[in-house]
Amino acid sequence: MKKILITGGAGFIGSHVVRLFVNKYPDYQVVNLDKLTYAGNLANLKDIENKSNYTFVKGDIVDAAFISDLFATHKFDAVIHLAAESHVDRSISNPLEFVMTNVIGTVNLLNAAKANWTAAPNNRFYHVSTDEVYGTLGETGMFTETTAYDPHSPYSASKASSDHFVRAYHDTYGMDVVISNCSNNYGSYHFPEKLIPLSIYNIKNNKSIPIYGKGENVRDWLFVEDHARAIDVIFHNAKTGTTYNIGGHNEWTNIDLIRLLCKIMDKKLNRAQGESAKLITFVKDRAGHDLRYAIDSTKLQKELGWTPSLQFEEGLEKTVEWYLQNEEWLNNVTSGDYKKYYEQQYTKR
Repeated sequence: MKKILITGGAGFIGSHVVRLFVNKYPDYQVVNLDKLTYAGNLANLKDIENKSNYTFVKGDIVDAAFISDLFATHKFDAVIHLAAESHVDRSISNPLEFVMTNVIGTVNLLNAAKANWTAAPNNRFYHVSTDEVYGTLGETGMFTETTAYDPHSPYSASKASSDHFVRAYHDTYGMDVVISNCSNNYGSYHFPEKLIPLSIYNIKNNKSIPIYGKGENVRDWLFVEDHARAIDVIFHNAKTGTTYNIGGHNEWTNIDLIRLLCKIMDKKLNRAQGESAKLITFVKDRAGHDLRYAIDSTKLQKELGWTPSLQFEEGLEKTVEWYLQNEEWLNNVTSGDYKKYYEQQYTKR
């Protein structure tokens, strides 16, 4: 029996990974560790909260003593590490918070794993990272696993640092580690500070849709359930010390994405076509805004057989349907602290 610690499991991507592992592997004991910040929400996991092979623990990976005690108590066989501060705008206003969680928190987990896995041959530390560590691309080319790191925001710098620490623990201590770097995720349970869920929320409520600059920045979009499947495949099959890029092969400029989203929302809300697009508002560009990201996931597809299941148009419509059918979840997470943040960051531009 495997006992797996999944950090950040109440967040957007983490909740999908926890659900997949709990349901697919009933012989595994899955412990979900989450600090429950504004982006962590146990409502994301109500459908599995009573499963016998699932346990939730509230805690902060920055607390080294707590992490050490947690490992000593549970005797984890493996870690899938997703806990992170992940919003670029927040990292610009408070970079130290990102250093603490993304760098110090990761090192705390590595230290606890190293202390408890000294004599164990079948342990694994899986670190989930981002394509933003690679910096920016021109009009052509794609990020590969050998692309040099060139982070441009405090967020991406903190994730790049944590990647380096994970590799260093493999090289220095012989720890079994794997890393994946993914493109932008979208889908259900996404906290509405990110582009797609924020825009869905604003369109639904006839609020302006803020678009940085001219909307020409390009992102590669990955359906979150496909990402969870990729994590499953990599966790179980990757060779130690390897890195895999996970991408959806769906490059869209921000403005084209939002125009498509507006068309879908007009259809779903029975509005005249073009009505939602009137809400588009161009705002001052983000500092250090990378022009283009694009992931080459050929290595993952060839070596481990993973492929994305959905084209972006299909996945985006499925995502819109989920948010419109889960208004209570959306209303709950857009109240309180988030509402204050939203008002400060977006309505005053």
